[in-house]
Amino acid sequence: MAARPAIWQLRAVRLALVGKPFARKYAAVTSNTPVQTWPHQAQFGNIHDDQVARLAAQPLHSLALADLVRHGRPPLSAEALFASANFILSLLPIRLAHRIQALRNLPFIVVSNPHIARIYNNYVHSLSTLLPYQEHRITNLQEEIQFTEVMADLVQTHSNTIPVLARGFLECRKYISAGDVTRFLDEHLRTRIGTRLIAEQHIALHLSSQPHSCGPKISQEHGQSSHIGVIDTALRPAEIIRHCEAFVGEICELKYGVRPTVVINGQPDTLLTHVPTHLEYIITELLKNAFRATVESGKEKEPVVITIAAASNSPNTPSVATKSFKSESQLLDAASIPGVTIRIRDRGGGISPEVLPSIWAYSFTTFADDDVRDMNNNRNTGTANGNTDALNAISGAGGDSSSLAGLGYGLPLGRAYAEHFGGGIQVQSLWGWGTDVYLELKGLGN
Repeated sequence: MAARPAIWQLRAVRLALVGKPFARKYAAVTSNTPVQTWPHQAQFGNIHDDQVARLAAQPLHSLALADLVRHGRPPLSAEALFASANFILSLLPIRLAHRIQALRNLPFIVVSNPHIARIYNNYVHSLSTLLPYQEHRITNLQEEIQFTEVMADLVQTHSNTIPVLARGFLECRKYISAGDVTRFLDEHLRTRIGTRLIAEQHIALHLSSQPHSCGPKISQEHGQSSHIGVIDTALRPAEIIRHCEAFVGEICELKYGVRPTVVINGQPDTLLTHVPTHLEYIITELLKNAFRATVESGKEKEPVVITIAAASNSPNTPSVATKSFKSESQLLDAASIPGVTIRIRDRGGGISPEVLPSIWAYSFTTFADDDVRDMNNNRNTGTANGNTDALNAISGAGGDSSSLAGLGYGLPLGRAYAEHFGGGIQVQSLWGWGTDVYLELKGLGN
């Protein structure tokens, strides 16, 4: 790894490039950033400014669950795998170019930060590896195998984006406002959800199909799986809730010595077509908040009550695949997509009116200063006014998901996961009593 550039070096680069073409500024940033190696090397020079501008000018395709299952249930034929790969090639370069352009639109001193420059480099690298495949359609198994390896590289390259960005923005807090950080992160993380999901879906379809002569055969003795790639067409939310309850309960008992119980009522046998990992993340974050509030308010003997209510099918409504949307976060018509609503009710005393407006901000957490200092190994993480925000917490924790307080990213990121396919999260607090959180998830539809 190359040494981190000194401050005077970055200033010299900035002064030397004043008035120069836009792309040269960012070429200087990437050349002074610590070197990272990738399994699939690509030359950054292969991407020209006009290529990024041309791709970034194209609208983002609003990803729907129907897009991810359109190629059928595995094992797929070779032709279906080719169709999946070519569909991804029509989406990913545009998505990556949008993020590169958004990073370039940040103040130059912010992009000069080594952590944010690293993320910029990652996106440029990923686009570099994809562009050669976009020049022609994938039509044979060898190309599809190579393309799947590129998808695995992309997933691995961007696996640590959130804590790296958080650390970068923490170091640049003097040069960019909290509101601008929240807006950037909200758009960036929402787009990242879809980008990662597209890549993981093709990898899963590839591994579960393997139409190669030397590949493993798919066993049929246990019947047909309910999974289509990373999508579970028979997902049972109650099972996810119980799994998350066990995980969060262990954390709670380790920290406080007790854990609340969870009661599931309503329609616990409800089935839904959705992404299990998304639901698991959302439920985990919501239970962290509910368990912590319940125990710290002295109500650990009061159960956390979770109600599952299935949405009814509405006849004569268009399929999700026939609808068009302005943005990925736009809510879909509830009548056209069957889904489920999950209410999580706790007796943890509610959320104070002063705190309630801030719960959706990426720069907010309910951690006490002492908790954050302990978590960060006594690093000084307090802000100027003595409060602590999520950028401090998550960058010091390295993205550790075992922290009970959720690190301030839990609610906004969980809402981004829910809204990605047309759902959402709403919070109703009765100060002094408790909190109801309504999680709405949309399924596949007809």
